[in-house]
Amino acid sequence: MTAVAVTVPAATPSLPAKTWIAVMGAALGAFMAVLNIQIVNASLADIQGAIGAGIDDGGWISTAYLVAEIVVIPLSAWLARVFSVRIYLLVNAALFLAFSVACAFAHNLEQMIVLRAFQGFSGGVLIPMAFTLIITLLPPAKQPIGLALFALSATFAPAIGPTIGGYLTENWGWQYIFYVNLVPGAVMLLMLWFSLDAAPMQLGLLRQGDWPGIATMAIGLSALQTVLEEGNKDDWFGSPFILRLSVVAAVALTLFIWIELRSPRPLLNLKLLLRRNFGFGMMANFLLGIALYGSVYILPVYLARIQGYNAEQIGMVLAWTGLPQLVLIPLVPRLMRRFDARLVIAAGFALFAASNFMNIWMTADTAADQLMWPNIVRAVGQALVMTPLSAVATAGIEREQAGSASALFNMMRNLGGAIGIALLQTFLTKREQFHSNVLSQSVSVFDEATRHRIDQLVRYFLSHGTIDPALAWHNAVVAIGRRVQQQAFTMAFADTFYLLGVALAAALIAALLLKKPGQMSAGGAH
Repeated sequence: MTAVAVTVPAATPSLPAKTWIAVMGAALGAFMAVLNIQIVNASLADIQGAIGAGIDDGGWISTAYLVAEIVVIPLSAWLARVFSVRIYLLVNAALFLAFSVACAFAHNLEQMIVLRAFQGFSGGVLIPMAFTLIITLLPPAKQPIGLALFALSATFAPAIGPTIGGYLTENWGWQYIFYVNLVPGAVMLLMLWFSLDAAPMQLGLLRQGDWPGIATMAIGLSALQTVLEEGNKDDWFGSPFILRLSVVAAVALTLFIWIELRSPRPLLNLKLLLRRNFGFGMMANFLLGIALYGSVYILPVYLARIQGYNAEQIGMVLAWTGLPQLVLIPLVPRLMRRFDARLVIAAGFALFAASNFMNIWMTADTAADQLMWPNIVRAVGQALVMTPLSAVATAGIEREQAGSASALFNMMRNLGGAIGIALLQTFLTKREQFHSNVLSQSVSVFDEATRHRIDQLVRYFLSHGTIDPALAWHNAVVAIGRRVQQQAFTMAFADTFYLLGVALAAALIAALLLKKPGQMSAGGAH
């Protein structure tokens, strides 16, 4: 009798509950770390007033956190090997909560800057470590579920942050934006304490560390992040401080790349970028960071400046971007089982781009109602992008390279956000000046339509309490000037949304260049 060979698909072994608890606890930590940035940004004006900081100096409250975060992300994989994943993650999670509470008790700008830097240094650990645990603890078939949890921190947290921050600030006070971390933070600590296995520390790795790479990376990224955060306010290269920092960043980061490519034990394996999917995935992720954080920045500025919304009202508008993702992101792994993950990525980028292009016809009357549908389309697009992009970009990454992959992937998205916000700040200023000059040429006291409008306004002011005709005429001219400026700003905001749409179209092209992983099947299995 001839035996007939039958291929039976190997069943995916069930995972211990502890593994899922570890992944969920780490993902919760990453969510809190990203959320904290947007919550604080939404309440920055109130914090500045409470601690007596000026508008210019108050920006350092955010800058200090972001500089510390961008520096620690690339260090996390190596430090986790030195101190063990369990100790490193638990200690930094506890420190993040402690510094969160301490920030609420800061009495002046100096204290707040120092505490925010420590909070960023500990919170920054939570982001790459969550990503690393997902791609090392979970088998390939289960990774899309873990990456969907991580996507909640990468795309949902920035979108919902202003909603939470605005509500807490308007109804409870700015201190509660720091207290809000305590309850979920306690849950996170318990989950990590229970689920992470103990492992011996390897302090001997400190002697073998890539210290030249660490030093040049820390200096370069700190200088670059500071330039991006403070450059527009200080007139970029018109400021000697920004110019010097730019030179420091360029030199240090060039040295860092040279050291990493030559070191036998590099801090980060930059050669991963030569892999097609990881390289193009990084490019798409960088552009996603520009659009993701750029749109979270630009829309609140528009609503505050043009519509006069307060923090809570702005949060309610942005809720239409955040809340739908909470429902949609958990469904993405199912889509990845039914469709090619690259198609899901492309659809996400296309919808995200479309949501920005929907705003290029803005007028001064564009407010919450008109922004609802673009925000919903944006929510769908963002929900579709992050999980499959992470899965395709990291498919085939060896376990020992997971730390470098996680650090590079998350660092580039954050850098994209910093560069995007800096670019949009400058672009908005320049386009407002351009539109203002164009409009001003059409608004002249020698123009009949303008004189007619001035006469109308003069009669209005005289009939509403202004006695002096000269003062009424002055008020009329000022009112027209404000209207011109408002219109110029509105057109400039529309231009920024067009720029974000173009960036996302470029990300879509990068996504189309991704290669289908040879062994990726249902749900992202390698």
